Amino acid sequence: MMMNKTLTVFTRKRKIAAGSLADVIRIIKALPVIPEALFIFDDQTGTRLEIDFSGEANAVYASAVQTYPEFHDNSASENTPEIKQRGRPKLGVISKEVTLLPRQWEWLASQRGGASATLRRLVDEAKKATAAVEQQRKIIESAYKFLSEMAGNLPDYDECLRALFANDAATFEKLTRSWPQDIREHAIKMAFNQ
Repeated sequence: MMMNKTLTVFTRKRKIAAGSLADVIRIIKALPVIPEALFIFDDQTGTRLEIDFSGEANAVYASAVQTYPEFHDNSASENTPEIKQRGRPKLGVISKEVTLLPRQWEWLASQRGGASATLRRLVDEAKKATAAVEQQRKIIESAYKFLSEMAGNLPDYDECLRALFANDAATFEKLTRSWPQDIREHAIKMAFNQ
């Protein structure tokens, strides 16, 4: 089951909405006046989204989903039971060519399960070994995107980036004390999951 992606919306210094795309649209459309400058961020990637809020909420949602299909609410389709089909299950195996030296082919052939099974195991082990490093890289990248959009003119911005890339939460929190509270809290949440 895949979680729905979430967004956070800011005016210049204040957070005004957070949640799924549908939630954010409902909250923004309920405002007496929609602010001209809205900063809408993907909470997972830190990417800024541009959404046109003119029109009815359903039309805004349809337009936004067309531009950003990854934010479509799939919860209804996830609850639909899968229809079992006859025959062998589709495993998603893709056949491609691999070029190796003869000694590497010999080693693969001598392994438990043969060459294909061994290659799959090696790939899975490599993915596990680098998963934590890759996850940390993605967190830093998403926080950096958010910071560059919302905090570029704030005090100690460059020092905060150094703390972010050094994974130094204490220094980052200390340097951001003078920042607007909503921007500071969201930056800390994105960068250090706090």
